[in-house]
Amino acid sequence: MTDRRDALLKLRGEVCEANKELATRGLARFTFGNASAIDRDAGVVVIKPSGVSYDAMTPADMVVVDMNGKIVEGDLRPSSDLATHLELYRAFDKIGGVVHTHSRYATLWAQSQREIPCFGTTHADYFHGPIPITAHLKTADIHSEYEANTGREIVRRFAGLDPLRMPAVLVAGHASFCWGTSVRAAVEIADLLEEVAFMAYGTIALNATAEPLPTELLNKHFLRKHGPDAYYGQSGSDR
Repeated sequence: MTDRRDALLKLRGEVCEANKELATRGLARFTFGNASAIDRDAGVVVIKPSGVSYDAMTPADMVVVDMNGKIVEGDLRPSSDLATHLELYRAFDKIGGVVHTHSRYATLWAQSQREIPCFGTTHADYFHGPIPITAHLKTADIHSEYEANTGREIVRRFAGLDPLRMPAVLVAGHASFCWGTSVRAAVEIADLLEEVAFMAYGTIALNATAEPLPTELLNKHFLRKHGPDAYYGQSGSDR
């Protein structure tokens, strides 16, 4: 019991730090964003409380819920996006952390209802193809279980896609969700997404007829970092 309790306290600290990092990196202004992590063995998710300033929050403020969204620990309401996070954890069983932000350039693409093309190798190093965008929710889905239906729409969009090779999505008219094997990794992905969103925006501004990166070059750059025969970086290090 002590080991499990220690693990949960550690996870609350990691989730608090991840949420603060979103603000530090300029990915989440005001309270526009949230990060969560899952302990699959314990069957719980730790998530940011709703509407709480990043500067003020502490690990003790993080809310612990079960996989049905019922509060297990915490005195504050969990993020309003909790149900979306839970849908992603249920569907993508290899992810350990989820991040949602309204970062400026990624949100521009989401509001424009356009996927982010892979124009260059910087993008290809981390995302195996264009960043997908969901369809708009139907009226009935907006009025009933909106946040859960947002997650379900993301899952539908990922039919045939590997969520570890494409760890980000744009929700049409809304913003982005990213994920990783840990909440720390998910924060990194959110930062990388914003960078490639900015680069793609600038690419189109400079050359409206720019073509996406050839498939062979896309595959080369992604697989040398993330493929079975990856050789980028040092053995045992984070790539």
